[in-house]
Amino acid sequence: MGSGEGAEGIGADLDSRGWGATRSWVEKGLSEAERIEKVVRLRGGWTSEMRRLDLCGPGGRRSLVLRSFVKPFFVRHAEGLLTREATILRLLGDTDVPAATLAAVDATAQYCDHPSLLMSLLPGTVRLGDQGADDRADLLARQLVRIHQLPVTAQQRPRSYQAWASPERVTLPAATERPELSQRGVDVIRRERPAYQGCFLHRDFHPGNVLFTGTDDDLQISGVVDWVETSWGPTDLDVAHCSTALALLHGIPAGMRFADRYVAAGGTLAEDGTAHLYWRLLDALGFAPDAEKVAVPWRELGRVDLTASVLSQRLEGYIESLFSSYA
Repeated sequence: MGSGEGAEGIGADLDSRGWGATRSWVEKGLSEAERIEKVVRLRGGWTSEMRRLDLCGPGGRRSLVLRSFVKPFFVRHAEGLLTREATILRLLGDTDVPAATLAAVDATAQYCDHPSLLMSLLPGTVRLGDQGADDRADLLARQLVRIHQLPVTAQQRPRSYQAWASPERVTLPAATERPELSQRGVDVIRRERPAYQGCFLHRDFHPGNVLFTGTDDDLQISGVVDWVETSWGPTDLDVAHCSTALALLHGIPAGMRFADRYVAAGGTLAEDGTAHLYWRLLDALGFAPDAEKVAVPWRELGRVDLTASVLSQRLEGYIESLFSSYA
């Protein structure tokens, strides 16, 4: 996790609002004479509360990031999510993927007030503005190819992916001039799942989970965060998720171009356009009837232009473009 998620200082106290046990847990793992000097809430997350802990001690200053699940739904699933992220962070430590280093995890809140994971602070910031989006998309594509090409043993293989949409769970838009569009998408994902060759997936790879440093010719990815959903599945599914996010953030053409960027970077997608359409719609329909949920952290990071109306129109237009390109 990086420092640039958008930060809000909340002082040095983790004791308020039921954080005392978590503070004690963190402090027990610190180096001798090291202490928490400042706590800063990091904005831009949706599933969990993120805090940067600035530490000081005889060895100098450093910072850690604390992820805590506090929403009831995520608390119920925290053991699986945080255990998975801890396992993946350990695995990635031996690769060239820029991920945080695991410091400690309490997935069941045995010691903390809430299920929590502590990790190193990565450099860089999340960048969601339209300016420079094409250059960042090229880097995103290259990074995603490297993630998919990670060699893992059978023992290291993460769980099989879980779909975030199904024909029964898709809610069609209430206010739309094209009600048939989403229904047509539902009909596609109702078909038998296409065959695929599985690989290592981030599963929630999008601009909000990638940190950048530098500008122009010095622009580079400095970190990839949020590994709680890491899975085994088709490359098309990760590409689909990032494509949907790019379409919502920067407009439909940005979302449509990402698959080509991925292939140009050396990635492989389903040769059958119908199969690729299935994966793209399986992801896009997970945002139906609108993408309001994803807009909350994006607005916190400055994209106040992404209103519910804008996102809904982009989502519908994106689904229409998918049919035009792959049906």
